[in-house]
Amino acid sequence: MIVFLGIPLYVVVHGSLTTETNHFTFSNFKQTWDSPGYRTAFKNSLTLSLWTSILGAVFGTWLAAAVVASKPGGMLHRITQSGSGVLAYFAGVPLAFAFIAALGFQGVVTVLLKHLGIDIYAHGFNISSMLGVALCYVYFQIPLMIILITPALEGLRSEWQEAALGLGASKFGYLRHVAVPVLLPSFVGATLILFGNAFSAYATALALVGSTLDIVPAQIDNALNGNVLVGADRAGLTLGMEMILIILVVMVGYWLLQRRARRWLR
Repeated sequence: MIVFLGIPLYVVVHGSLTTETNHFTFSNFKQTWDSPGYRTAFKNSLTLSLWTSILGAVFGTWLAAAVVASKPGGMLHRITQSGSGVLAYFAGVPLAFAFIAALGFQGVVTVLLKHLGIDIYAHGFNISSMLGVALCYVYFQIPLMIILITPALEGLRSEWQEAALGLGASKFGYLRHVAVPVLLPSFVGATLILFGNAFSAYATALALVGSTLDIVPAQIDNALNGNVLVGADRAGLTLGMEMILIILVVMVGYWLLQRRARRWLR
């Protein structure tokens, strides 16, 4: 914990709040806020994280609902649960390489589609574009959503639906007045986790796009490794600190929503 989390966190926090001469300052934050390039990077990263978290949440919940409704311990249930556990954490450089090998300019899928008369690159697709990165992110967002939302779906008791239908409610009425209100805190909380997961993804985005797409990980890498300007490393550490603050807000929101969701899972 100290070596892999404590020391790096200290380096980021200390570097973002000090000058090159180790004097306390907030000027590093002002530099990143005043820079149009850094603002654009944050805008792109937030947009990318928002859309991939929404897509991952919707499709992940849909698939998780199908699994929960299937036979307990059946083939679909076992395959989906085990597959989600693997795919949710298959990220970083290996995932980026897999997508480049599949959907790169000379990727297997790209070449296959060309033989079928479909040239995706001629229609504007690029694996290093925002769409390409989004596809890569959704790949691990959906399995993660399945893991997060399945306990909440399993917490819906059949007695609630039977009681609602017995009192004259329709299936839509049951969903609207019982199932959705019960699931909403868990769904929103899980979506926040997906947002934080996408926003904090560093190695995947960097290996996939390098500096060709203006997102925060690319700006941090450029500031720490590829920029020869004086004080650029402080800007990179400050961008990292700002990412940590955003993730902290996301985690607090998730914690508050989970407190509400736990009332129905007891």
